[in-house]
Amino acid sequence: QVQLVESGGGLVQPGGSLRLSCAASGSIFRINAMGWYRQAPGKQRESVAIIDSGEFTAYADSVKGRFTISRDNAKNTVYLQMNSLAPEDTAVYYCNADDAGMNYWGKGTLVTVSS
Repeated sequence: QVQLVESGGGLVQPGGSLRLSCAASGSIFRINAMGWYRQAPGKQRESVAIIDSGEFTAYADSVKGRFTISRDNAKNTVYLQMNSLAPEDTAVYYCNADDAGMNYWGKGTLVTVSS
């Protein structure tokens, strides 16, 4: 089993920045892709950004140019730097990891963008 723990969420004003972290622990074999997803109230969960073991990245159109995903393989940690935040970015952000074909989710961290 792999546990994922997110941190870094909170309340930020429009135009502000936050950095989310997600640390993986437990019986890790080899983590391949890691990613961030989000779910806003009343909406389905959506992909925000992913990064694979070769550090290839992909982003949702809505966050391109504002969010940056990165990872530290030595720490089994993935980060999401979020800049120019807008109210529509308000959501619970979830970390996801693929470890040897098994898919794991964190419990989420709330990001609220409001003045």
